[in-house]
Amino acid sequence: MKVGIVGTGMVGSAAAYALGLRGVASEVVLVDLHSALAEAHALDIAHAMPFASGTSIVHGDYDRLQDAGVVIIAAGVAQRSGETRTDLLDRNAAVFRTVVGEIMRVCPNSILLIASNPVDIMTQIASVYSGLPAYRVIGSGTILDTARFRSLLGAHLRVSPRSIHAYVLGEHGDSQVLAWSGARVGTVSIALFGEQVGAPITETVRATIDSETRNAAYTIIKGKGSTYYGIGAGLARIVGAIRQDERAVFSVSSVTALVEGVRDVALSVPRVVSREGIAAELLPELDTQERSALQRSASLLRGLFEATTL
Repeated sequence: MKVGIVGTGMVGSAAAYALGLRGVASEVVLVDLHSALAEAHALDIAHAMPFASGTSIVHGDYDRLQDAGVVIIAAGVAQRSGETRTDLLDRNAAVFRTVVGEIMRVCPNSILLIASNPVDIMTQIASVYSGLPAYRVIGSGTILDTARFRSLLGAHLRVSPRSIHAYVLGEHGDSQVLAWSGARVGTVSIALFGEQVGAPITETVRATIDSETRNAAYTIIKGKGSTYYGIGAGLARIVGAIRQDERAVFSVSSVTALVEGVRDVALSVPRVVSREGIAAELLPELDTQERSALQRSASLLRGLFEATTL
């Protein structure tokens, strides 16, 4: 499958590198307003492919995206000093108007995979501009937050994160909701598993894991300026599931008809991802506190979308 990436900053280039290492695309096309940057990343990543896979890594303009099955959008503008979040959203909406329009002109049958932040709002904006059904516009959502949650749980419980079934819901941001009540190791609840292996999930443990999951991005940004390896790998994983028609479950963002009383809002819940895009939406059982938190997250995101100038 041919994959396009529009926006070749750190996230876009990390996604291209991860796609090449995993070998889940026959060709990856890098497109950027700054063509020299796209060319440089394409050359650098292409030189890694003899050690990894047969994926072809190239650069070009929008026309080179023709026949792409998935197009990752990692384009956007950075927040200016003193700029409000709404002002930033307005400027990124203007960028997406052009980017999405060009993608739809060249490959209207592609699945859009949104990585630009704030990812939930940008996913809903991309849905509006593309005119595609919601199941074909997928935001990376909380896939990375979920990976962080599972990694921290795995470290505490001394078990592989791949054996942990736990999700972060809602916004990819400060209002995200860690769904503790449904978390499992295999078929065993997190609390019971912790008791059995001598690593109880105390309130202190929960608070620490919640904080480290929620604030991981801030720690990374403070140390090196931005996050990109984790989300790059997550994007490649989603593309692989689409290519192989895996029907795998990920906490990705999409416009949701109704969640906790809030209508038509893009946020993350567990979703089945297939060759056609999102094949099913799963609304997990939550406790009262988690449901209230998810409602707050949904309301926040809907308000931000409504405040954005399209």
